[in-house]
Amino acid sequence: MILAFLLGFGLFADHIGRLVTPGQMQQADGIVVLTGGHSRIDVAVRLLKAGKGKRLLISGVNPIARADDLRIATGSEAELFDCCVDIDHAALDTIGNAEESAKWVQANAYDSIILVTNNYHMPRSLLEMRRLLPSATVHPYPVVNTPLDNAAWLAKPDALRVLATEYTKYVGALLREIVPIPRIAGLKQPNEITKATLK
Repeated sequence: MILAFLLGFGLFADHIGRLVTPGQMQQADGIVVLTGGHSRIDVAVRLLKAGKGKRLLISGVNPIARADDLRIATGSEAELFDCCVDIDHAALDTIGNAEESAKWVQANAYDSIILVTNNYHMPRSLLEMRRLLPSATVHPYPVVNTPLDNAAWLAKPDALRVLATEYTKYVGALLREIVPIPRIAGLKQPNEITKATLK
């Protein structure tokens, strides 16, 4: 069991090390960014400004943070935030991010989104998002702040700690596949979501 866990961790870390920020990103209906990591929101706002999505959802924002705080921090115009940015204060973790994002996607009848989060957080975020939005296309946009290719994480204790923690959470998320997902008010469950409901 321990050997399998360690082998899985090695494969997971190698996968994270190979993730790169896309040079070009195809357009999607919407953009979702999960807060918690350095420069995530800045990247998502740039994608919005570039016309890669119609609207942007910033999920998991601290309840005391105002829209103006985020706008000023990203150097954005008030018009952009007023017209095209939605802020979620409800999500407290990655599962909550996925739940609130799924509600937002359904409410806007979107068929595709760009998901912005850090490279180490992307596998678990994709898993949770696709679990709740199996009929929507989710395009990953990993943000890479610290290069971890060529097993560079082995020589970086902080990176190793983050990867180990994230891998443990990822394994937990995989195990949740065999546990029924509790029903969330206002959110259609995966077997209830069809293309027709998203159009």
